[in-house]
Amino acid sequence: MKKNLNETTIDRTDGYQRHGGDLQGIINHVDYISDLGFTAIWPTPVLTNDMPKGSYHGYAITDYYQVDPRFGTLNDYKTLADDLGKKGMKLIMDQVANHCGLEHWWMKDMPFDDWVNYQENFENDGDLITSNHRRTTNQDVYASKIDTKGNNEGWFVSTMPDLNQKNPFMAKYIIQNSIWWIETVGFSGVRQDTYPYPDKQFMSNWAGAIMKEYPNFSIVGEEWSYNPLLIGYWQKGANNRDGYESNLKSTMDFAMQQNVISALKEQESWDTGLIKIYEGLANDFHYASPKDLMIFGDNHDMSRIYTQFEGDLASTKMALSVYLMLPRIPQIYYGTEILMNDFKNPGDHGVIRTDFPGGWKNDPINAFSGKGLKADQIEMQSYLKKILNYRKKSTAIHDGKTIHFAPLNGTYFLFRILEDEVVVNIVNKNDKPITIDLTRYAEIGLQGKTLKNIISGEEFIWEDEIELSEKGSIILTTRK
Repeated sequence: MKKNLNETTIDRTDGYQRHGGDLQGIINHVDYISDLGFTAIWPTPVLTNDMPKGSYHGYAITDYYQVDPRFGTLNDYKTLADDLGKKGMKLIMDQVANHCGLEHWWMKDMPFDDWVNYQENFENDGDLITSNHRRTTNQDVYASKIDTKGNNEGWFVSTMPDLNQKNPFMAKYIIQNSIWWIETVGFSGVRQDTYPYPDKQFMSNWAGAIMKEYPNFSIVGEEWSYNPLLIGYWQKGANNRDGYESNLKSTMDFAMQQNVISALKEQESWDTGLIKIYEGLANDFHYASPKDLMIFGDNHDMSRIYTQFEGDLASTKMALSVYLMLPRIPQIYYGTEILMNDFKNPGDHGVIRTDFPGGWKNDPINAFSGKGLKADQIEMQSYLKKILNYRKKSTAIHDGKTIHFAPLNGTYFLFRILEDEVVVNIVNKNDKPITIDLTRYAEIGLQGKTLKNIISGEEFIWEDEIELSEKGSIILTTRK
């Protein structure tokens, strides 16, 4: 085992050195996560990344069958899955089928001459061919062969060799490895990194093999695109003109993520801004199954949502309310509930992935106990806890009909409806008090009914109008 794998020292002051928690740390705080209302945990990869530097993120795997000892053991991984299961929660594994780390043991003596792409260049000390990142070549009917090859076969970066899934042994290795982990640890889902980069027929075969073995399993693929046409292409059941048939249940909805942020930040015209949410959701006609898409405000690769809104608490809460009410599977990045941010260097990965406060002795702030948290942080913790715990039991949000109305007077009304449960999210961008005519929404059938504010607990009778006193979101429900 290499020296750096045996290192026990960490440097929490340097975001690009080894830092952060481990599997036991998550196990110790499962109750905190469960109490907030979350139903699943998705850690970034915890397999061995024995790279000399910069692989703290986990995506440069050097042993596909070993938990990185700096995170813990295989038994720790199993314990985490078991403890989550006792809470009715699920564990998601982050996998990487496209590339490995340059220090993977097989790079010293590869079993085939086409085990990785551009292997000859690597073995002969030639120029490494890195990816052109032209992911649209997967769908582009005009794409050149060289551009397509550049995306699918180029190395993601020079330290991440591109695996050749066209080699049948490599293909079987990746599929068997995925199934081994699912069976061994008891995962409920997989998040597949860089989904559009590998051979796309292999990716369909990979997902199909898993879903055949585990019909109730969930797989989400990362397609970092703001174009719904590209996002929808990868979802099972898509009517693709090129005949491509995917077996992927879910893709990451970067398009709607951006729409919500842009809509709430735009200042020129309230309605023009909010229309981005309205029209973005209208694109759902394109998706085979919109409710299986994964929506989020941020993640480990992008600036935190509180930073995106430049520290505007009201806008941050509004955005989260929209994400959590949409017909989607929502994902919340750790620390969002305490307004973790990257103000000092927006977009810097080392800052975005800052240690969660309270996991180490003598931390001046402990988010688990509330010690040292500011009023805004405590407010956000409470806000998310109430929405998430309501959402967890809401059949209307999970499976209900969606009806929304075009933005008017700086407001946007979104309804989720199933039988006698109606949930309405009122998004209001007005800084000054405004009275809204509710007769416009008469088709929902709420006239005279009593609704409860799921945050404040206050009751409201739906009559002819509602007065909104300040910018923000109101979430009302008919459920008692």
